[in-house]
Amino acid sequence: MKTEQIERGHSFKGKRVVVLGGTSGIGFATAEAAAREGASLVVVSSQKERADRAVSRLPEGTKGYAVDLTNEEQVRHFFSEIGEFDHLVFTAGDPLMIESLDAIDIDTAHRLFNVRYWGAFMAIKYGSRNIIQGGSITLTSGVAGVRPQKGFTVAASICGAVESLTRALAVELSPLRVNAVCFGLMRTELWDDIPEEDRNAMYENAGKSLLVGRVGEPKDGAEAFLYLMREQYSTGQIVVVDGGSTLV
Repeated sequence: MKTEQIERGHSFKGKRVVVLGGTSGIGFATAEAAAREGASLVVVSSQKERADRAVSRLPEGTKGYAVDLTNEEQVRHFFSEIGEFDHLVFTAGDPLMIESLDAIDIDTAHRLFNVRYWGAFMAIKYGSRNIIQGGSITLTSGVAGVRPQKGFTVAASICGAVESLTRALAVELSPLRVNAVCFGLMRTELWDDIPEEDRNAMYENAGKSLLVGRVGEPKDGAEAFLYLMREQYSTGQIVVVDGGSTLV
């Protein structure tokens, strides 16, 4: 048991992990957790200030880049610059659109797809060729695709598209492993547009309704990503991390 614990504690030693969206929330927690297990890191944000701030909080040697993931040329150039790596994690995404169908602005809906779906698509198109044998790709989805609520037509559509993409890529890129993590409500910066008092009330009320009695934390999400990077036999799978929300 002691040997297994030591091996697990250094299971990413010598591995290079690229986290797109790795400067905040679940992405940053994933980068931190991988670093604790010995990984070298590349983190990406759309804003240089966020990338620089994340690098200052992560171990020495971490590389930070500002990349517009909706811009194909920037994505292509980024992957041509960074060279080979072991694992690609995609957690990037703009705030969710929660609107009735009549109120949805189509241009805004297009932009959300551009980051969460097409951004992931382009990252894999240009980044997968850099992944070392035995590596992996892990994408991000949400339970809106499994159990949508009113106002979640765009979010549910994106989640469904990402999960279908995950399965298709697992076939297309085999033997490279491609999986996704499907999240329920998580306590992250994604909800910072909501006033703090209302946001805390949302977390408290939602937590009471969940089987685990609380909402998710970034570290919960990080554990799921580390699992899918670490193990070697799953591909085309969607790991649900939702506190039981799809059951209640």
